[in-house]
Amino acid sequence: MEFLSYMDIALVEARAAGERGEVPVGAVIAGPDGVISQAGNRTRELNDPTAHAEILVIREACKTLGKERLTGLDLYVTLEPCPMCAAAISNARIARLYYGAADPKSGGIGQGPRIFSHQQCHHAPEIYDGIDAPASETLLKSFFAAKR
Repeated sequence: MEFLSYMDIALVEARAAGERGEVPVGAVIAGPDGVISQAGNRTRELNDPTAHAEILVIREACKTLGKERLTGLDLYVTLEPCPMCAAAISNARIARLYYGAADPKSGGIGQGPRIFSHQQCHHAPEIYDGIDAPASETLLKSFFAAKR
């Protein structure tokens, strides 16, 4: 079976978020039949600190599928999820997490609290990092450089 990445769609969502003035992070949830949900950050637009791309795609996928668990599905996100998003990923029972750029400042998976390694974590997805990382890193660096 050939691996099919949806990171290109997550990058489109990240670019759109950046154009809206949001931190450019995008996410996609996909299954065997393709994309179920996709979103970019909307924290400023919605005045909602939880409106990270990962949370938005989890909410939409649950709504679309009519269930609270997303077992067997994949999540693609352009930046390493923060601790809040990592906990949501665990609670949603996402099967596989693919992410692009590492986040040394706010990441919750490869550094920081390492949510999936914590003894209280009930579910840890398979993790694949560095997927299209250079594109994600460039997008983030350009966004923050323009803010300075």
